Amino acid sequence: MSRNIVINSVLIVIALAISITALSLYNLRNAGIKSAIHNAITISETVKSGLTSYMVNNNMHQVDTFIQSISNMKNVDKLWISRSDIVNKQFGHTRDRAKDKIDEDVLETGKMYYELEESLARTIVRVTIPYNAVAEKGIDCLKCHNVAQGTTLGTISLVLDISTLKEIGIESIYVVSLFLLVTIIFFLLYNKKYIMPYFRLYEIFKINISKATNGSFERIAAPKGLSTDIISLTDEYNNLLQIFKDTTSDIDKKLQVYTGYKTSTMIRNPLKESREIVDNLSNLYQFKKQIELDSTIDEIYNRLKQILINRFHLKNFTFVEIDNKKNKTRKVVEKGNSLYCEKVIKTTPEFCRCARIKNDVVSIKYHNSCQYYDSDKYYYCINLDISKDVTLIIHITCDTIEELNHLKERVTFIKSYLSESAPVLEVKLLMNALKESAFKDGLTGLYNRKFLDEHSKKLIPQIRRENLDIGVLMLDMDHFKAVNDEYGHDIGDKVLKELAVILEDTVRESDIVVRYGGEEFIVLLVNIKSEENALSVANKIAQRVRENEISVYAGNKLKKTISIGLSMFPKDSSSFDTIIKNADMALYEAKNNGRDKVVRFREEHVTSVELF
Repeated sequence: MSRNIVINSVLIVIALAISITALSLYNLRNAGIKSAIHNAITISETVKSGLTSYMVNNNMHQVDTFIQSISNMKNVDKLWISRSDIVNKQFGHTRDRAKDKIDEDVLETGKMYYELEESLARTIVRVTIPYNAVAEKGIDCLKCHNVAQGTTLGTISLVLDISTLKEIGIESIYVVSLFLLVTIIFFLLYNKKYIMPYFRLYEIFKINISKATNGSFERIAAPKGLSTDIISLTDEYNNLLQIFKDTTSDIDKKLQVYTGYKTSTMIRNPLKESREIVDNLSNLYQFKKQIELDSTIDEIYNRLKQILINRFHLKNFTFVEIDNKKNKTRKVVEKGNSLYCEKVIKTTPEFCRCARIKNDVVSIKYHNSCQYYDSDKYYYCINLDISKDVTLIIHITCDTIEELNHLKERVTFIKSYLSESAPVLEVKLLMNALKESAFKDGLTGLYNRKFLDEHSKKLIPQIRRENLDIGVLMLDMDHFKAVNDEYGHDIGDKVLKELAVILEDTVRESDIVVRYGGEEFIVLLVNIKSEENALSVANKIAQRVRENEISVYAGNKLKKTISIGLSMFPKDSSSFDTIIKNADMALYEAKNNGRDKVVRFREEHVTSVELF
């Protein structure tokens, strides 16, 4: 900038000098022309007086000598006179006729005329002045000439050389140029010593502030030649910059501790990063407050989903919950298409590399980090250990490598939200586990009677609204007391556990299996299509129990049978409690008729039970 200012200043001085010189030359030229015309008029008056004197004194034969003497005056190149035809006729001769068209025009109009002839070296002025008949100032032309006053009697033409004025103008140019050169030299020297240090300081300030804006804080070395006040101001700026640098660095380090954010080794802007971290902390605080008020795990998952969409602008991701103890997976959140390894981890969760190595799994050039990922898109998998047995996998896919690189830069912030979620999710899981344990049978792992009572309060209204059917199977192990008496309670427990496994394997996931008490079990066949289908399921259960061999002591095998009673809701009754009783009466009928049977409830069973 300083160089531009100096150059512009010099150009302004030069332009000003040229303008002044050009204006001076123009004024000098005009003054020269006016001076030449004035001189011509003066000479013409002298000529007029001389001619009048010679005419009065009858010495006209000496006029040529007079004219010649006037022509020898300084700066007069030529001088001649022209007589009008009126004068020539009056005196009977034809001397001094008009030389050129200009003389003719002036004789005709009676008006003065001048013209310039300029070259690089000379400037010539031609002036032709009319000699009009007058009767004034002691001269009365009308006495000698029989003409009206104002009649043009002749002309006086002069050619004047005013080159001297041009020479003066050229000398002025030399003087102005020299003055200009001296002024420029003086300005440059003055600028270098007194002004340039301030310009250099300005440039340094400009560069330094730009660097500080981008996070690079550098001290300023003040150039020589500055005033004491400016040097003092520069020192104060350096002190302020150092304080700001130290404070920013300290804030940056402390914020990194809070968020776990690690800056790269590339050129970075700590101001921008600190602002981003503070903003992230504020959002994290609000997020944590919100999830603490959420009542279920799924609400927290959905809130995380909104964060990934609205804050991090992710388009394709899936949350997969892996229960390592049960060896099961549950897809809890999905946005777009991302889980291209779903077929594998759904059946064999242990194959999930991210869950297994407890670390991020990212697309790498030239080979696959995860051998089960079946897509050309880029991927980034994050694991979050919610509890000892449950892991949450966040699977993200990107369409381009630029998208993936941008995600890598933001993944630390994403993990900060996940880290804040982990303790709350763990508490929710623990609460769910405690709640579930209250509804689970400790021996078989099946739902207990308390669960049936609570769940039926929600299930039955839904069944009524959707006009569905439930097949209720009441099961009882035949001669179970004999097993305990002969083999002991541990074998009895084993028999009940294997029966529970058979029941869960035989019915659908939507069906509900309950250990009702002792060796009694209830199966709710939810939305069963018909009574025949319910009987088919019951018979299938009975067949599998009948075929199952249970290992006992010394390699012995034990086979057992079950009796089953079936009642249909709402066909048999609009009261679910009555349906349970009906299934129980059908079970009693099955046992009463020899056991190892499936019996459909009928109205006469009520009478038979009452009679019993």
